[in-house]
Amino acid sequence: MSDRVLISAPYAISVIDRYRAALEAAGCEVIVARVQERLSEAELLPVVGDIDGIICGDDRLTRQVLEAAPRLKVISKWGTGIDSIDLEAAAQRGIVVCNTPNAFSEPVADTVMGYLLLFARRLAEMNAQMHEGQWIKPELVSLRERTLGVIGVGNCGKAVVRRAVAFGMRVLGHDPVELPQPFVASTGIQMVARDQLLREADCISLNPSLNPTSFHLMDESAFARMKPTAVIVNTSRGPVIEESALVRALEQRRIAGAALDVFDVEPLPADSPLRRLPNCWLAPHNANSSPQAATAVHERTIRNLLDVLHRPVAQTSAHG
Repeated sequence: MSDRVLISAPYAISVIDRYRAALEAAGCEVIVARVQERLSEAELLPVVGDIDGIICGDDRLTRQVLEAAPRLKVISKWGTGIDSIDLEAAAQRGIVVCNTPNAFSEPVADTVMGYLLLFARRLAEMNAQMHEGQWIKPELVSLRERTLGVIGVGNCGKAVVRRAVAFGMRVLGHDPVELPQPFVASTGIQMVARDQLLREADCISLNPSLNPTSFHLMDESAFARMKPTAVIVNTSRGPVIEESALVRALEQRRIAGAALDVFDVEPLPADSPLRRLPNCWLAPHNANSSPQAATAVHERTIRNLLDVLHRPVAQTSAHG
């Protein structure tokens, strides 16, 4: 008897034909969902009743969804974040949840540094002015003249810290978990209270996982503590920032700028006030983009799924 496997992760769907034969050879019937960014609870409920395994993205795998899936044995997350899965309900039903830790730390950290350079060196602004026929030399700053605050010094946060130190930045960190001393010693990061980080940082990179302690971590009071010249970059999860508070802080120039790869609602609604703010850079949740990293995640995600289903792990490489 074959296992019915729902593929709902957009990144996996885009390459599923590369891996379909391996999955079918391992005894899996592949069902590909119709999805743009993620499936809602309402979209999942009608399709999970006879599903044995899911390769998911950020789908809303709530308790109600899991209760409607009596055959479900494994949720294999494409990537790292599992905040959209009800882990308690999964454990109660004996559903194994797998992910790929540290999957995209390097490309995400590259993205953070790209935004820090855009703010510091004003590259896009000067390019636009030159194309408009202007010859204006704005005052720029070097990253080594700035202090970076990293909130959430896990795998992604550490990758950001290593890059920032290479640029000569002073780096402050905040994390409830004590960091390994060799990392602290090699980077010179100063671990401080969140309020001190907010007061002293010229740039802030948000890299925590989303959980009850990080939900709306950056709210009205947090933005009020930042320097008016400071900028913030969020490549973690949208709800780490209270979007309405950020909009007010940007509109009133209480902070200088923001760069967002993630949002409360994705795709970002067409009428979002963030779209009209010239001091806010926007990207479509794409900071993790990297062909090498994606291929590794495709194969690890399939391996995780088949391991739990006790299926033989067939060759999954497209060039196998």
